[in-house]
Amino acid sequence: MQNRQKLLNLLGLARRAGKLVTGEELVLNAIRSGKASLVFFASDGGESSKKKFTDKTNSYKIAFSTTFTRQELGDATGLARTVIAVADQGFAKKMREYLDN
Repeated sequence: MQNRQKLLNLLGLARRAGKLVTGEELVLNAIRSGKASLVFFASDGGESSKKKFTDKTNSYKIAFSTTFTRQELGDATGLARTVIAVADQGFAKKMREYLDN
């Protein structure tokens, strides 16, 4: 539980720092252009969208997480989004540490 909260706090921090990309098209563009370091997809998001992002992140070898619900992602970032990309190596590295523990 501790790491989940730290991760959500970090997402909020990344949002305030302008290091998040949100919305399906923008996230897909960030993945294609190599800007995305980590992609969060809401665990309660649609299956077809989830498959699209799973395939895309796999082919570009980008970390992908369905750890949080849409509500949790929204509460952390202040944005009602199903998919969020972290466009910063530092933030992404720290978030992956929390995800792995």
